[in-house]
Amino acid sequence: MKATTTIFAVAALSGIAALPGCGIGEASDASTDEVLAATPVPVEVTYPIRGDIYATYHATTTIASDADAPVLARVPGEVVQLLVEEGDRVKQGQVLARLDGERLRLEMLAAKANLEQIRKEFSRYSDLAERGLVSESMFDGLKYDVDSLQASYELTKLNYDYSAIRATIDGIVSSRDIKLGQSIDANSVTFRITDTSELVAYLQIPQAELAKFSAGHNASLQVDSMPGTDFHATIARISPTIDTRNGTFRATAFVNNDAGYLVPGMFARFTIAYERHEGVLLIPADAVVEEDDEIAVYVVADGAVARRVIETGIASGGQVEILDGLAENEEIVVVGQSGLRDGSKVLASNRIPDSFTG
Repeated sequence: MKATTTIFAVAALSGIAALPGCGIGEASDASTDEVLAATPVPVEVTYPIRGDIYATYHATTTIASDADAPVLARVPGEVVQLLVEEGDRVKQGQVLARLDGERLRLEMLAAKANLEQIRKEFSRYSDLAERGLVSESMFDGLKYDVDSLQASYELTKLNYDYSAIRATIDGIVSSRDIKLGQSIDANSVTFRITDTSELVAYLQIPQAELAKFSAGHNASLQVDSMPGTDFHATIARISPTIDTRNGTFRATAFVNNDAGYLVPGMFARFTIAYERHEGVLLIPADAVVEEDDEIAVYVVADGAVARRVIETGIASGGQVEILDGLAENEEIVVVGQSGLRDGSKVLASNRIPDSFTG
């Protein structure tokens, strides 16, 4: 409707300009520039708002798990039972599989019998030793035998317990590397467990940016599998050294993944907020016009616009911080300024300003 009104206005003005003179004197033809200058241009306007804004830095990397552990077989044996599969969530100490531990059980029972026998003998000789009927060296030898057989029993008991393969950390079984009936050696990898509740990312940042970052800064990230969704991260560590190969330092970020939407290996785009300005004057980035090495906006007053040079600060999230040149109560053009010039007439419609907190 606004476009139609503008066309009719131009046509009417053009028609008036083309009429021959009548009455006293003659009317002169109006130029096209004069017609356009007299025709209001439809624009969309808004007011600056007060809010918080962050200076941000963008980086990309893959996310990984900081808790990823292989589960090793402590003793050799044949796999006789599998209790979990890939994707299962497990707790530290939970039994994942069992090996044939019959031989180990018998060795444990034999060690226990030997221990009980020597304990009885030691108890009998203890009475004799108190009465001085046995030599001290013989009695001390019995004590050493008890200690030795106790250790032997504990070792065989431990080996028998190792026939049950247990989870070393809390997490999700990311791989099962053994099969039922397979004979495996000690130190063979049987499972791999990954804790995905908290992920880690290592960001390589140019050394020129080092002074801007510190532990505790907030960050957000996006992944291709969930476009438009922001996930929260925190910068946990800043390396104090520079990698001489590429002139960067490493910032370590931890990503909360309690919901489980992220998985290790995903490529992520990080936005790190390293500086916050609170309660500053903000305008939409669309309102800014850059020309002739100047940054300006068009301010609306009495149906016309005035080009105003401004000084800007942080630009982030579609908003720009205003340092100088604009007041909070001044109306500015956000849509339609490409065809404007200083003094242009405008037909303004208001845009409701968006709040912005960084």
